[in-house]
Amino acid sequence: MKHAIRFGAAISRIVAIDPAATLQMTERLAPDLVGAFQRAELVSRDQFRRLMGALHPTGIGALAIRPEHLPVPRINEALAGDDARAPSVVLEDPRHLGNLGAVVRVVAALGGRAVLTTGSVDPWHEAAIRGSAGLHFSLLVDRIPSASSLEGTLVAFDPQGADIRTLRLPDGALLAFGSERVGISDDLRQKAALLVRIPMRSGVSSMNLATSVSVGMFHWLSQPEA
Repeated sequence: MKHAIRFGAAISRIVAIDPAATLQMTERLAPDLVGAFQRAELVSRDQFRRLMGALHPTGIGALAIRPEHLPVPRINEALAGDDARAPSVVLEDPRHLGNLGAVVRVVAALGGRAVLTTGSVDPWHEAAIRGSAGLHFSLLVDRIPSASSLEGTLVAFDPQGADIRTLRLPDGALLAFGSERVGISDDLRQKAALLVRIPMRSGVSSMNLATSVSVGMFHWLSQPEA
């Protein structure tokens, strides 16, 4: 909730089982948001469960308005705007909602512009938002038909690619990742302008998706500006 509020989420309602305890916790952990949490409405445990779907140890919950889905032309327009140097991340058919949310958290923390997904999974599923700690609201998160529908330099992470330590990632690149189990598709591999490999110890077949994204994002963050 604190991340969602800090990054401008349209919050329609904040509820708390114990509003006084909520303010005490806010003063300790997020003093900049005390004013926002003063809006918290007192609700019973049953009311909280009905509104939020389940109880939470903090006893605090909020309802936020989901940003509108953008068609691909508008996504491309957004990515061509300010700070075009920063990369975006494309996830090809992700399956694990917690991992997807963790990717959003990483990309937001390291200054990326967007997390775009293909496939059937909704990147705004509540489990993904929990995984991102509310940081969905800090960047562009949306679903697209395919990576090839995007404009920009497509950099795909693949075991057959060049060692990332030897490369400079292009400004504004689209960093594409497949799942831990199957990696990127042949179609994405063929359409990528550059294949990049994260070196790993012999015998280790893959890394967690969010960990791989962390490596790619940190490599970009560490390289000097051109």
